[in-house]
Amino acid sequence: MRITLNAAMTVDGKIATTSGDSAISSRDDLIRVHELRASADGIMVGISTVLADNPRLTVRLARKRVKRKDPARIVIDSTGKIPLDSHILLTASRIKTIVAVTKLAHIDTLRKIKKTGAIVIVSGSQKVNLKKVFSIIKQMGIRKILVEGGGEINWSLLRLGIVNELIVTISPKIVGGRQATTLVEGQGYRRISQGIKLHLKQAQIQNNGELVLHYKL
Repeated sequence: MRITLNAAMTVDGKIATTSGDSAISSRDDLIRVHELRASADGIMVGISTVLADNPRLTVRLARKRVKRKDPARIVIDSTGKIPLDSHILLTASRIKTIVAVTKLAHIDTLRKIKKTGAIVIVSGSQKVNLKKVFSIIKQMGIRKILVEGGGEINWSLLRLGIVNELIVTISPKIVGGRQATTLVEGQGYRRISQGIKLHLKQAQIQNNGELVLHYKL
């Protein structure tokens, strides 16, 4: 299984403002992301991303020369908070959609989610057991995963040591804000020496001044 974490952030490391606005990428970068999606078997996000952005997670902006089949969508949602009228569940009958929850999710909630056509995976008691989820979706044939999550899910996956590649677009903007979401949240490490080491593979400058960095972990 190959896991790629992709995100866009400002120069000061924010992936969303204090109000939750995460529209950082330019049109050119969005096209790049959609083409990256087209090469994946599945796209993973956390429930916070769904609630804040209501994304479709499709490849609609990919150029015609790129295979345009929409990959599966995987939502990490401990208690089953995903809205039934979200873009993801409204299209679950035609695009494979997986919602991973814990035992905290109410059975009626799971029934309603399944009724949309989505597949529900129950894994974990308080927090979703991500390793188990990856094992299950691997058996479904989903082996190349693009993660477009927020700071918390980014931390969870990086801490587990299962991310193969990190792609970060740095937008030439500064937004500040103590409560603004950063690229990686979570508990973090106490010392710089404990930090996850990265190897820069590639750097690209896009027309509008965005810098796209490709790191190998």
